[in-house]
Amino acid sequence: MKQLLRSSEMGWVAGLAMALAMVPVAGAQTGEHGRKWKPLPPMAHIVVTVVKGFNGKPLPNAAVIFHAVREGKDDGNLEVKTDPDGNATIDVIEVGSHLTIQVIANGFATSAQELDVDGPTKLLEVKLLRPRAQISEYLDNDGKSAQVKPGVQEPPHPVTPIPQAAPAQSLAPQTGSPQ
Repeated sequence: MKQLLRSSEMGWVAGLAMALAMVPVAGAQTGEHGRKWKPLPPMAHIVVTVVKGFNGKPLPNAAVIFHAVREGKDDGNLEVKTDPDGNATIDVIEVGSHLTIQVIANGFATSAQELDVDGPTKLLEVKLLRPRAQISEYLDNDGKSAQVKPGVQEPPHPVTPIPQAAPAQSLAPQTGSPQ
Protein backbone atom coordinates (compact mmCIF):
# COMPACT_ATOMS: atom_id res chain seq x y z
CA MET A 1 0.00 0.00 0.00
CA LYS A 2 2.83 2.37 0.85
CA GLN A 3 4.45 1.64 -2.49
CA LEU A 4 1.24 2.58 -4.40
CA LEU A 5 0.97 5.78 -2.47
CA ARG A 6 4.54 6.67 -3.22
CA SER A 7 4.16 5.99 -6.98
CA SER A 8 1.04 8.16 -7.15
CA GLU A 9 2.84 10.93 -5.26
CA MET A 10 5.73 10.63 -7.68
CA GLY A 11 3.36 10.96 -10.64
CA TRP A 12 1.83 14.06 -9.12
CA VAL A 13 5.27 15.59 -8.45
CA ALA A 14 6.42 14.77 -12.00
CA GLY A 15 3.29 16.43 -13.45
CA LEU A 16 3.84 19.54 -11.33
CA ALA A 17 7.47 19.73 -12.40
CA MET A 18 6.47 19.47 -16.07
CA ALA A 19 3.89 22.22 -15.71
CA LEU A 20 6.39 24.50 -13.98
CA ALA A 21 8.94 23.84 -16.71
CA MET A 22 6.46 24.98 -19.40
CA VAL A 23 5.63 28.31 -17.75
CA PRO A 24 8.81 30.13 -18.88
CA VAL A 25 8.35 28.79 -22.45
CA ALA A 26 4.82 30.20 -22.69
CA GLY A 27 5.97 33.59 -21.41
CA ALA A 28 8.95 33.67 -23.78
CA GLN A 29 6.85 34.87 -26.72
CA THR A 30 7.57 38.50 -27.32
CA GLY A 31 6.15 40.89 -29.86
CA GLU A 32 8.30 39.42 -32.60
CA HIS A 33 6.97 35.86 -32.24
CA GLY A 34 3.52 34.52 -32.94
CA ARG A 35 0.39 36.45 -33.80
CA LYS A 36 -0.56 39.62 -32.08
CA TRP A 37 -3.96 39.60 -30.47
CA LYS A 38 -6.36 42.04 -32.02
CA PRO A 39 -9.79 42.68 -30.52
CA LEU A 40 -12.86 42.07 -32.68
CA PRO A 41 -14.35 45.18 -34.26
CA PRO A 42 -17.66 46.38 -32.83
CA MET A 43 -20.65 44.73 -34.48
CA ALA A 44 -24.05 46.28 -35.12
CA HIS A 45 -27.44 44.77 -34.29
CA ILE A 46 -29.55 45.28 -37.45
CA VAL A 47 -33.26 44.50 -37.66
CA VAL A 48 -35.08 44.80 -41.00
CA THR A 49 -38.87 44.60 -40.79
CA VAL A 50 -40.55 43.69 -44.09
CA VAL A 51 -44.22 44.60 -44.48
CA LYS A 52 -46.73 44.62 -47.31
CA GLY A 53 -46.98 48.13 -48.71
CA PHE A 54 -50.73 48.07 -49.28
CA ASN A 55 -51.81 47.03 -45.75
CA GLY A 56 -48.73 47.16 -43.48
CA LYS A 57 -48.96 43.50 -42.41
CA PRO A 58 -45.69 41.59 -41.86
CA LEU A 59 -44.35 39.51 -44.70
CA PRO A 60 -42.87 36.18 -43.51
CA ASN A 61 -40.25 34.17 -45.42
CA ALA A 62 -38.96 37.11 -47.49
CA ALA A 63 -35.27 36.97 -48.42
CA VAL A 64 -33.25 39.88 -47.01
CA ILE A 65 -29.76 40.07 -48.54
CA PHE A 66 -27.09 42.13 -46.77
CA HIS A 67 -24.10 43.28 -48.85
CA ALA A 68 -21.49 45.04 -46.69
CA VAL A 69 -18.50 47.13 -47.80
CA ARG A 70 -16.01 48.47 -45.26
CA GLU A 71 -13.12 50.78 -46.15
CA GLY A 72 -13.49 49.84 -49.82
CA LYS A 73 -13.25 46.11 -49.05
CA ASP A 74 -16.15 43.87 -49.98
CA ASP A 75 -17.24 41.85 -46.93
CA GLY A 76 -19.53 39.55 -48.95
CA ASN A 77 -23.25 38.82 -48.95
CA LEU A 78 -25.43 37.31 -46.25
CA GLU A 79 -29.05 36.21 -46.69
CA VAL A 80 -31.55 36.02 -43.84
CA LYS A 81 -35.21 34.97 -44.14
CA THR A 82 -37.86 36.94 -42.27
CA ASP A 83 -39.66 35.34 -39.32
CA PRO A 84 -43.49 35.22 -38.96
CA ASP A 85 -43.38 38.83 -37.65
CA GLY A 86 -41.56 39.98 -40.81
CA ASN A 87 -38.24 40.60 -39.00
CA ALA A 88 -34.79 39.68 -40.31
CA THR A 89 -32.09 40.14 -37.66
CA ILE A 90 -28.32 40.06 -38.14
CA ASP A 91 -25.48 40.74 -35.70
CA VAL A 92 -22.32 40.24 -37.79
CA ILE A 93 -22.03 43.53 -39.71
CA GLU A 94 -19.21 45.79 -38.50
CA VAL A 95 -19.97 49.32 -37.32
CA GLY A 96 -18.71 51.72 -40.00
CA SER A 97 -19.74 49.55 -42.94
CA HIS A 98 -21.72 50.74 -45.94
CA LEU A 99 -24.63 48.36 -46.39
CA THR A 100 -26.88 47.57 -49.33
CA ILE A 101 -30.04 45.73 -48.29
CA GLN A 102 -32.05 43.91 -50.96
CA VAL A 103 -35.44 42.36 -50.18
CA ILE A 104 -36.96 39.70 -52.44
CA ALA A 105 -40.40 38.17 -51.88
CA ASN A 106 -42.64 36.12 -54.12
CA GLY A 107 -45.38 38.28 -55.67
CA PHE A 108 -43.72 41.61 -54.79
CA ALA A 109 -41.33 43.96 -56.56
CA THR A 110 -37.71 43.66 -55.38
CA SER A 111 -36.58 46.47 -53.11
CA ALA A 112 -33.06 47.75 -52.45
CA GLN A 113 -31.84 50.37 -49.98
CA GLU A 114 -28.43 51.64 -48.95
CA LEU A 115 -27.41 52.83 -45.50
CA ASP A 116 -24.33 53.49 -43.41
CA VAL A 117 -23.97 51.48 -40.21
CA ASP A 118 -22.86 54.25 -37.87
CA GLY A 119 -24.05 52.94 -34.51
CA PRO A 120 -24.57 49.76 -32.52
CA THR A 121 -28.25 49.42 -33.54
CA LYS A 122 -30.07 49.97 -36.83
CA LEU A 123 -33.79 49.47 -37.38
CA LEU A 124 -35.22 49.58 -40.89
CA GLU A 125 -38.74 49.04 -42.22
CA VAL A 126 -39.18 48.03 -45.85
CA LYS A 127 -42.61 48.28 -47.49
CA LEU A 128 -42.86 45.97 -50.48
CA LEU A 129 -45.16 46.89 -53.34
CA ARG A 130 -46.82 44.78 -55.99
CA PRO A 131 -45.01 44.78 -59.35
CA ARG A 132 -45.85 47.72 -61.57
CA ALA A 133 -45.70 48.24 -65.30
CA GLN A 134 -42.17 48.62 -66.64
CA ILE A 135 -41.48 51.46 -69.03
CA SER A 136 -38.45 51.20 -71.25
CA GLU A 137 -36.22 53.98 -72.54
CA TYR A 138 -36.42 52.41 -75.98
CA LEU A 139 -39.14 53.30 -78.45
CA ASP A 140 -41.39 50.77 -80.10
CA ASN A 141 -42.48 50.86 -83.76
CA ASP A 142 -45.13 53.49 -83.02
CA GLY A 143 -42.57 55.91 -81.56
CA LYS A 144 -43.86 55.41 -78.00
CA SER A 145 -41.99 54.08 -74.98
CA ALA A 146 -42.21 50.32 -74.81
CA GLN A 147 -44.32 49.17 -71.88
CA VAL A 148 -44.65 45.72 -70.37
CA LYS A 149 -47.58 44.89 -68.13
CA PRO A 150 -46.73 43.65 -64.62
CA GLY A 151 -46.09 39.95 -64.40
CA VAL A 152 -45.69 39.55 -68.18
CA GLN A 153 -42.10 39.32 -69.36
CA GLU A 154 -42.50 37.98 -72.90
CA PRO A 155 -45.48 37.10 -75.04
CA PRO A 156 -46.19 33.39 -75.00
CA HIS A 157 -44.71 31.53 -77.95
CA PRO A 158 -47.06 29.33 -79.97
CA VAL A 159 -46.51 25.66 -79.34
CA THR A 160 -45.86 23.70 -82.50
CA PRO A 161 -46.97 20.10 -82.34
CA ILE A 162 -44.35 17.44 -82.90
CA PRO A 163 -45.22 15.33 -85.94
CA GLN A 164 -46.14 11.78 -85.07
CA ALA A 165 -44.02 9.07 -86.62
CA ALA A 166 -45.68 6.30 -88.60
CA PRO A 167 -46.18 3.12 -86.58
CA ALA A 168 -43.14 0.89 -86.79
CA GLN A 169 -43.53 -2.29 -88.78
CA SER A 170 -42.61 -5.53 -87.21
CA LEU A 171 -39.30 -6.95 -88.30
CA ALA A 172 -40.13 -10.42 -87.02
CA PRO A 173 -39.87 -13.17 -89.65
CA GLN A 174 -43.18 -14.28 -91.01
CA THR A 175 -44.15 -17.93 -90.83
CA GLY A 176 -45.94 -19.80 -93.51
CA SER A 177 -45.74 -19.58 -97.29
CA PRO A 178 -46.64 -16.51 -99.25
CA GLN A 179 -49.84 -16.92 -101.26
